Amino acid sequence: MTHYVRFTLDLDSPPTLTDAAGARYGILEGDQIRPVRSLFAPEPDGALINRNQVKILPAASPSKIVCVGRNYAAHAKELGNDIPAEPLIFLKPPSSLVADGDNVVYPKLSANLHYEGELGLIIGKRARNIRAEDWREYVWGYTCVNDVTARDLQRKDGQWTRGKGFDTFCPTGLWSVPLHEVNFDSLRVQTWLDGNCVQDAPVTDMIFPPGAILAYVTQFLTLEPGDLIATGTPEGVGPMQIGSTVRVAVPGVGQVENSIVAEQ
Repeated sequence: MTHYVRFTLDLDSPPTLTDAAGARYGILEGDQIRPVRSLFAPEPDGALINRNQVKILPAASPSKIVCVGRNYAAHAKELGNDIPAEPLIFLKPPSSLVADGDNVVYPKLSANLHYEGELGLIIGKRARNIRAEDWREYVWGYTCVNDVTARDLQRKDGQWTRGKGFDTFCPTGLWSVPLHEVNFDSLRVQTWLDGNCVQDAPVTDMIFPPGAILAYVTQFLTLEPGDLIATGTPEGVGPMQIGSTVRVAVPGVGQVENSIVAEQ
């Protein structure tokens, strides 16, 4: 399995959200990183770098983060919602991205912060008005996502921008893996809260699989290389507390682990 990471050599700088600001890509080889030109051009680009010399950044560098709500029937049921007749789409801002090991900030505006483990798709080719059966031509690969949600604000507002969009509300995987190296039907989404497994479901339980999601989304917007799609969370969502540690994993793809801290 090839593990691609996005990184910066400046250990003192905050996570960089755009490649233009200094982020690079590489292939993780044990304790070293082999730099490559980009996710989409994996030719070697320099000498090996020790992993402890870099800051690992969010696996994706998207112009937009497209998310799917209520895409597992059991999750819709646990929150008292109907199963949607078509994909329920919302956006998270790129400013919500954080990497593995970064803190998730519990905002003062919320009193009910939830984890939502998900499989993430990284777009590799511009996509508009595509057919569902062609989705593999447009997805570069996979990562994992924690769609952190201020549940009380989501319910209060009636729309999800504030409840889903705070800074640090989109941890993404430590690495990403190419599509062709993974059997989609074998994947599972798992979440651990303080060491206890709280979510575990196969991605085949999705109501709308990746092809249906991409076909629907690209009817009204253009997906660009690097864009991130969070495909929805299975049942088992619940609250996190300040001091909690949450880990989202998709075995065969990767994981992301973060601590919850109070807003200063």
